[in-house]
Amino acid sequence: MRVEPYVVGSYVHVLKRGARGLPITRDEKDKWRFVRLLYYMNDEFKDDFWERNTVDLTMFERPGTWPEQKPIVKILAWTLMPNHFHLLLQEIIEGGITKFLQKLCGSMSMSFNSKYKERGSIFQGAYKSKTVGEDRYLRWLASYIMVKNIFELYPGGLEAAANNFEKAWGWANQYKFSSFINYAQKSDSPILQKDILEEVFKESEFKSSAREIILSRTWEKDDLKSLTAE
Repeated sequence: MRVEPYVVGSYVHVLKRGARGLPITRDEKDKWRFVRLLYYMNDEFKDDFWERNTVDLTMFERPGTWPEQKPIVKILAWTLMPNHFHLLLQEIIEGGITKFLQKLCGSMSMSFNSKYKERGSIFQGAYKSKTVGEDRYLRWLASYIMVKNIFELYPGGLEAAANNFEKAWGWANQYKFSSFINYAQKSDSPILQKDILEEVFKESEFKSSAREIILSRTWEKDDLKSLTAE
């Protein structure tokens, strides 16, 4: 699938898979590095030695010598899976999403190859993307990214999650590599700009939306399939 054109203000679902379906992370350190990349790569400023210069700092702390962060995208939602990742982004400067993905994926491949003595990109071709046009689709897609994908990892998969939603919901609240917990527990994150989705998800609506998507398998509906970018 080619990358769709989009303009400033567009909401975009991005999907990036590992080459040949292989894992893009192999251990907890790789996963936490991805989380940090979402923060540090979302900046007009670039430090090629960012890991070395932040090694003694807290997880999202910026060195005092760096300029103030100027994000190049808005990150609304995200989920890291074993062999791919999903992002829900808003284009806030021209070419921002493309630039962000280049920085993110380039850094992941370089680190992976250095650590595991391999070569080439760890990803399968260009990233896939779909533009979201309406608020109701934005609400559904955010749930798809953060709920359906995580619940696939639940012991027994989606069927088990549907049969015991409350237990699966509690299990998902322990999954660290997604923005799920930030919406489920209403907690802040330096990675996220939650203002848009907080307007969409009123009070307990995130959980009710999650229940709906799992029990009714809405991602199989024809009018929603294209938004999954699968």
